Amino acid sequence: MPRPIEALIHADALTHNIARARSAAPDARVWAVVKANAYGHGIERAYEALRGADGFALLDLDEAERVRALGWRGPILLLEGAFEARDLELCSRLNLWHVVHDEAQIDWLAMHKTHQPHRVFLKLNSGMNRLGFTVSAFRAAWARLNALPQVDEISLMTHFSDADGERGIAHQAALFAQAAQDLPGERSLCNSAATLRFAHLPEVRSDWVRPGIMTYGSAPDFPAHDIAHWGLLPTMTLRSKLIGTQVLAAGDSVGYGSTFSAEQPMRIGIVACGYADGYPRHCGTGTPVLVNGVRTRMVGRVSMDMLTVDLTPVPDADLGSEVTLWGNGPAGSMLPIDEVAQAAGTVGYELMCALARRVPVTVTA
Repeated sequence: MPRPIEALIHADALTHNIARARSAAPDARVWAVVKANAYGHGIERAYEALRGADGFALLDLDEAERVRALGWRGPILLLEGAFEARDLELCSRLNLWHVVHDEAQIDWLAMHKTHQPHRVFLKLNSGMNRLGFTVSAFRAAWARLNALPQVDEISLMTHFSDADGERGIAHQAALFAQAAQDLPGERSLCNSAATLRFAHLPEVRSDWVRPGIMTYGSAPDFPAHDIAHWGLLPTMTLRSKLIGTQVLAAGDSVGYGSTFSAEQPMRIGIVACGYADGYPRHCGTGTPVLVNGVRTRMVGRVSMDMLTVDLTPVPDADLGSEVTLWGNGPAGSMLPIDEVAQAAGTVGYELMCALARRVPVTVTA
């Protein structure tokens, strides 16, 4: 019998969440963002569920080749553009659209020999201070691109740093409006949080939205709002089973470092899941978990291959009982990945992307 841990990818939830992005921005086209191997879900596993989007946005040329190999003939956008001049050869061959955020990328385009002009997305640094041209350099960069025979259409984009927080996007939207004033081309401004919170505002109207984490069933502004608030569904379930139980006396400790001690007699269950499976080691006592669909808590430290849970709320649990680490549980129960991530001091993105290769994955309808 194989070890009982497995991950489930819920295709219907992926499709639902893309539709939710489309309903939040009904006048925009939608990128299915599949960077980081579709946020740990697997590009090949997620493709059929996401092909209702208008295009695929990703980082690596390898990922672009995989999407083309699956049969996609529509737009593919390289979100960080070319990393070196020769990348443009594959952009020409695969008909990839790509972001331009640096003068060097314009230099490479000027030297590139192609029969088919490229569609590019010129990126403004409106305050994120990662990639993009400053406001003072943006229009000159646009003029350089516009003069190149290697360039066809120029779209304009930026990335919001605080769409999920109190500061919001007004300051960045104003800078984008200033830099892009009177320039032709489609616009792409909204990430997940901006799509859900602000896409209805005229000042952030987009021709393309880029829903990333919301596509994969995580709330971009958790804990202010959860996925139920935004009408999203979990797309990944990590589940296992109890492989043992122990009865503790008052004062007995659990696991490495004896970080948890029972205050009274209690029963615990041992789960076949650990940090080698991608479960965050920083989760400790109190992290939520479902056993047979009943919410309980983890106790002690996460080990490489096991973790332990309090069975007090689930007295009938025994060997083989189902344990939901995150996602959909039995009988309609559900544990949002964001709650587990919060217990680990991180975000749902990291948990999805960290799913280990040794965990078997199944796609469900």
